[in-house]
Amino acid sequence: MQAGPKHFTAGPGPTIYPTDAVAALLVLRGGRYMMQLRDDRPDIIYPGHWACFGGAASPGEAPVETLRRELREELELEMDEAREFGTFEFDLRSTGVGRFFRMYFEVPLTPAHLERLVQHEGASRRVFEAEELLHAPWVAPHDAFAVWLHRAGARVSAARTRR
Repeated sequence: MQAGPKHFTAGPGPTIYPTDAVAALLVLRGGRYMMQLRDDRPDIIYPGHWACFGGAASPGEAPVETLRRELREELELEMDEAREFGTFEFDLRSTGVGRFFRMYFEVPLTPAHLERLVQHEGASRRVFEAEELLHAPWVAPHDAFAVWLHRAGARVSAARTRR
């Protein structure tokens, strides 16, 4: 197993406050996903991990507008479409942090999109087959779970209807 950033499990951790955020499941034909390798900095959440592109919502900003802004800032991507996929809600009121969400959108990418991308955030980007991504070390856990749910969507839906 490859070693990850030492500051992920040691030191003070990120200096950011958890807040509402959006993330893009950037999906290519064949069920492949484009992810970013987050910078290896001790002041961010999940440093040195593969993660979805996206980011924090500004006050009063609608989630799809946050997504549009983040993809433009991070990749110079003008998305053609985005479909709301799901939302993870975190309730940490007992710790004094409060409640916040991470909303995922499915955003289809074409080869033409890939050719035009200019990355401004993160150390790298890569297209993964779903299986490869789900077995890769150092993937942000909530993003891995979102990819798993997206990939297993029909199975999850069928299991739910059998209950």
